[in-house]
Amino acid sequence: MSHRRFTPASIAAAAALTFSLTTHAANVEVKVTVQNLAPTNSVSFAPLRLGFNNGSFDAFNIGQVATAPIISVAEGGSGSAWLPAFAAADATATIGSVAGLLTPGSTLSASFMVDSLLNRYFTFAAMAVPSNDFFIGNDSPTEYQLFDAAGHLSINSIGVKANEIWDAGSEAFDPANAAFIVGGNNSGRTPQNSVVALNFAELAGFNGLTTGAGYVFDSQLTGGSDVYRISFEVVTAPVPEPETYALLGAGLLAVGWVARRRRAQAAASVFGPV
Repeated sequence: MSHRRFTPASIAAAAALTFSLTTHAANVEVKVTVQNLAPTNSVSFAPLRLGFNNGSFDAFNIGQVATAPIISVAEGGSGSAWLPAFAAADATATIGSVAGLLTPGSTLSASFMVDSLLNRYFTFAAMAVPSNDFFIGNDSPTEYQLFDAAGHLSINSIGVKANEIWDAGSEAFDPANAAFIVGGNNSGRTPQNSVVALNFAELAGFNGLTTGAGYVFDSQLTGGSDVYRISFEVVTAPVPEPETYALLGAGLLAVGWVARRRRAQAAASVFGPV
């Protein structure tokens, strides 16, 4: 019968591997909760489009012309172009949505399985409604590093203020042709041919109009008004890959063998001849 020989180097490596595997497994379930913090009857938000990613998908840039992916979010709240563009740019990203219209004071949530070592960054976008082409989102794809180098959650929440609401610059401001306004004709939109810029002040132009959610709009926003919060919670322990268990077993076997050998050596030194 053959016997495995454990060298000091292999034992040290196995012990290090065991520690690493038991503390740094990558796959975690993350619960994402979104809250509308705007005043009653103020701005609502379309479903949140999101991605846990490696930081390679750049959805838009301030001062540049908006592209089709972010326009799909900004003009109609849709992820029909944004989500496929995200997947094409980063094939290993976890992408999805927190669905539902988020009216003032309301909360929604959804859970996602994430490789916290591979996809350390978080990117998001959601349309501000009512509007022609206003949205929230992160300009830089690496602005929010959600997980640290060891895969641990390092950001618990992201807050958005009114002065962080973007204007895509793709559709001219016109309440009569805006999305989510009762009687509005969103198909009558007029190209603006501008660039992405920060702009929340024009939301006041919708004051007094009835929204698709049934309330009469009243912006009430100042630049420092809190309007949105995204919160993160890891709701399950890391889940090792199947092959991890075999490696973990080998590491524990080696550590146990060392412990037994040390006990035997200690006994021999006490009861052996003087």
